[in-house]
Amino acid sequence: MELRFIKANEFVSNIKCSIHKNGKLGFSSNAITKLGIDTNKSIMFATKDDEEGDGSLYAIILEEINEEAFKVNKAGNYYYLNTKAMFDSLQYNYQNKTIIFDIVKTDTLHEDRIVYKFIKREGRSKKIK
Repeated sequence: MELRFIKANEFVSNIKCSIHKNGKLGFSSNAITKLGIDTNKSIMFATKDDEEGDGSLYAIILEEINEEAFKVNKAGNYYYLNTKAMFDSLQYNYQNKTIIFDIVKTDTLHEDRIVYKFIKREGRSKKIK
């Protein structure tokens, strides 16, 4: 009998980001590593018309700063995007609810770039201080 051991490091977990109360989109440390996020890049988002109500977003990571995309910003070890206006226009209730996106790689390419799906999870109400 030959055993094939499963390596835990092949399964990266917690590839996610969350919308903060100020509308910024912050990334988990695993997402930063897996997506190769840094301040020289930007991220472009898309919606899919045939999935109304799904809340998922699609994104490509650009290797450069592009005025039509969201520039990656950094504060300490924290990477974020200034996405308040986008989430307001999409009517996401991020000020009252916890909204997290699980990020998964799709099999789709857009202009030779990997498309990632940001699967929306809406959690409990945020405490008002």
